[in-house]
Amino acid sequence: MPLYEYRCETCGRTFEKMAAFSQADGSPECPHCHGSQTRKQISTFATRGAAAAGSASASSCGSSGGRFT
Repeated sequence: MPLYEYRCETCGRTFEKMAAFSQADGSPECPHCHGSQTRKQISTFATRGAAAAGSASASSCGSSGGRFT
């Protein structure tokens, strides 16, 4: 089950919650203030990791002609 990060619109705190893919777009209750106005956040870890991995693989493919050595 994936781990999602949410932000509470009521108290402004962020929290993580494990949820099935089918439940990821729902609004879980905030564990701090018990508010119901929460929004799923974009993971900054995934964003940074994808950019770094993409640039590393692109540069290695270009220098070796696309072949693995």
